[in-house]
Amino acid sequence: MVKIAKNKLQKPQAKPENDVVILPPWRMSDEPAPKQVKWINRQRVLVFATRGINHRHRHVMEDIKKLMPHHKTESKMERSKNLYVVNEISEMKNCNKCLLFEGRKMRDLYLWMSNIPNGPSVKFLVENVYTMAELKMTGNCLRGSRPLLSFDPQFTKEPHHMLLKELLTQIFGVPNHHPKSQPFFDHVYTFMILDNRIWFRNYQILSEDGALAEIGPRFVLNPVKIFSGSFGGMTLWENPKYISPAKLRQAYSKKAAHKYERRIEKKVLYESTKPETGYPDIEGADFFKGDPMEKAKEVVVKEEESEKSSEEDNLVENIAPKNKGKAKPDMAIRRKQLKAKSKAISDQIKKRKQFKKKKPLKCPH
Repeated sequence: MVKIAKNKLQKPQAKPENDVVILPPWRMSDEPAPKQVKWINRQRVLVFATRGINHRHRHVMEDIKKLMPHHKTESKMERSKNLYVVNEISEMKNCNKCLLFEGRKMRDLYLWMSNIPNGPSVKFLVENVYTMAELKMTGNCLRGSRPLLSFDPQFTKEPHHMLLKELLTQIFGVPNHHPKSQPFFDHVYTFMILDNRIWFRNYQILSEDGALAEIGPRFVLNPVKIFSGSFGGMTLWENPKYISPAKLRQAYSKKAAHKYERRIEKKVLYESTKPETGYPDIEGADFFKGDPMEKAKEVVVKEEESEKSSEEDNLVENIAPKNKGKAKPDMAIRRKQLKAKSKAISDQIKKRKQFKKKKPLKCPH
């Protein structure tokens, strides 16, 4: 009875102002946890591949998974199955978007982007693939952070580009308040249109003034077809400039097949246009033929004759010689120099002849 009286004598607790809800100091385990209401955009992307992709394509798929914290994975799909099965797999995984990597001949990679279950869907040919591991760029970003999406202004000009822009935005855009995402914007995805292809790049935002550093991966998406349904249906748009990689390889092999014929044609053309007479001989080419001593004497005699004729001309004209630069050496010194040069040339020729001769073999004792 005393305890009850004490409780009655206690003052009533004052109600908090402004209707502030005060949480209890403890909570029973049977009570359900409060749900997060902020996560409204429930986008989930299923990323997986078919059998037949090589190691390079698998690494690109893993890089894309790292960039998308809202993705879900699935084991490889058999190639014998129809693509409509992907819709059922996505619904079982509770995904409303899908990225399917399809390999052909262990060298070609196709990428399907689809909106589950009603479409539309797009088929791309993936070209110029470079993974994060082989690029080794300096850029880096927090795993799970939300990216900024940057699109080329050409995406707003054509209707099929506008559709691709909306599909890429819904697939690569990380939803706000996603449980596996981080509330930061530290990298940006750029989608550029060049040569009728979509070029993908991933950059780190270094500072607020716009400084960027590339992270990777790199790839180019060549659109093939746009379908009204998910992995099928009516064709909404088809790329008129698309050429399959098999046809390109076939054209290259045909071009290489006629390599021998082109070489023979060039040879015949060269023989037909070849000039009959060659270039004239160089003056003084016979100087190095014969005995060098005799050639040197002939040169000395020619120089003496030329000097005598020049002296006679000077005497006739009565023109005094003008000293330009260094004075000419006397004839005796000139002859000695020529003799020394001719002797050096003859010594070199003798040494070459001796070097070419084989040394006699020594008989063993």
